[in-house]
Amino acid sequence: MSEPSAPQPAPSADPSGAGGRPSSWLDRALNGIERVGNKLPDPAMLFVILLVATWVVSWLLAGTEMPHPSGKDPVVVQNLLTGPMLADFMARMVGIFTGFHPLGVVLVALLGVGVAEHTGYINAGLKLALSFTPRALLTPMLILVAILSHTAADAGYVLVIPLGGVIFYAAGRHPLVGIAAAFAGVSGGFSANPIPSGIDPLLQGLTQAGAGVLDPDRMVNPLCNWLFTGLSSVLIIAIGWLVTEKVVAPRLEGVPVDGDPDEMPKMEETSSRDTLGFLFGTLSVFAVLALMAVWAVPADSALRDPNTGKLLDFGAPLMKSIVPWIFLLFLAPGVVHGYVAGTIQDHRDIVKGMSKSMSTMGYYLVMAFFAALFIDAFGKSNLGAILALKGGQFLREANMPDQLTVVGIILLTGFVNLFVGSASAKWALLAPIFVPMLMAAGLSPELTQAAYRVGDSTTNIVTPLMPYFPLVVVFCQRYVKGTGIGTLISLMLPYSVAFLITWSLFLVAYWALGIPLGIQAPYAYP
Repeated sequence: MSEPSAPQPAPSADPSGAGGRPSSWLDRALNGIERVGNKLPDPAMLFVILLVATWVVSWLLAGTEMPHPSGKDPVVVQNLLTGPMLADFMARMVGIFTGFHPLGVVLVALLGVGVAEHTGYINAGLKLALSFTPRALLTPMLILVAILSHTAADAGYVLVIPLGGVIFYAAGRHPLVGIAAAFAGVSGGFSANPIPSGIDPLLQGLTQAGAGVLDPDRMVNPLCNWLFTGLSSVLIIAIGWLVTEKVVAPRLEGVPVDGDPDEMPKMEETSSRDTLGFLFGTLSVFAVLALMAVWAVPADSALRDPNTGKLLDFGAPLMKSIVPWIFLLFLAPGVVHGYVAGTIQDHRDIVKGMSKSMSTMGYYLVMAFFAALFIDAFGKSNLGAILALKGGQFLREANMPDQLTVVGIILLTGFVNLFVGSASAKWALLAPIFVPMLMAAGLSPELTQAAYRVGDSTTNIVTPLMPYFPLVVVFCQRYVKGTGIGTLISLMLPYSVAFLITWSLFLVAYWALGIPLGIQAPYAYP
């Protein structure tokens, strides 16, 4: 990867229509959003401003409280400008940064990816894949891979999104189109996955607790939304494909790729040594997977949850070690490919590949530092919790029909998601409100959770407060140096709106048809 530069004014699509095509109202609206968004400060400075704003608002609203829905102590806005709070902030600053979850995920995963990229394993795989995949099917295939990446925790953010740019650029298409499509699948379609993952039991546990407020004996299955999320993946692929080809790709036709040409992936002829190296490298991937399986299968495996004995529970060491496994699954084929293909000579070349991948992350580290400080302060202040509780109270008092209430939950969740990125943190606050509220209205906890998951996914891709948003900006800057926050928001807004509308309608229609949401998942309560 080339060294990303700080954002400059982004080269917007031609107002008269990219590539000479007539400008539509949608083009003009998105161009306006891009221009306004790119007038925002540098992303790192934006987080500084938001941090200061959080301090000031916490001082102005200090003492404001709302009852906790579970009956615990009230949620109270904490004044962050007191002497003790500022002293605590200073004392914890280093820990806040080093404990920022996306930081470790990104850096550890990219160590392995850096080796696989440096030795040529990734490029060889892409070239071979492109030789079999029709160019017209790159978009749906990329979105499908992005959706499936949810199974491996946050792997999609650090692997699939940058690979989307590489694949599209290598295929002669604009790389930002690939990044946007991959981002839409990874983050916008976060809850659309046919494969169960750690997020399922995590949300189920919070839903179970919410149901217990009204009915302590009501049990919720961890796979209660499995069929709905699986079928939703078909919808996300179809809508994502349509938006990519009809809205995003035409907008980028007039935007030049001005990254470092020497660092851009090139579609060159694959040599016999490259093919052989890729073959042996891929075999090493299966060897690592076999090792993992041998370790995980026994009933007393240390990779299983010590309490439940299951592999896919959120507390299982296997689910907690996904990123290290990703590191190994890229390091092994990278090294094997390098030696077989002759692209590396000794261990120094391996370390060089890791160093090269780290050198591209300097700007991201700066953004991550200030983003971590802001997110920590926002959580400490309880402003996000108050916002979520106020919204839930409004929805409860509106007394709307069941279908509108469910859609209202989706919209409220999507709004709160703009400010509180963590799926579990939001649901921990909202489940004790929404779940018993809808149970009292005769609607099941499983339906409420499904509505929450739709809202939780669709606005991820348009909020700079989502922890991985700055990383996607950096990925875009690899190809278009002037990419800014406004550029990315304007690219992703059509996906967000399309997903929000169609997915909400899909859930209502799904409900009307009576298709099971998942295992042991009725729509009605009791």
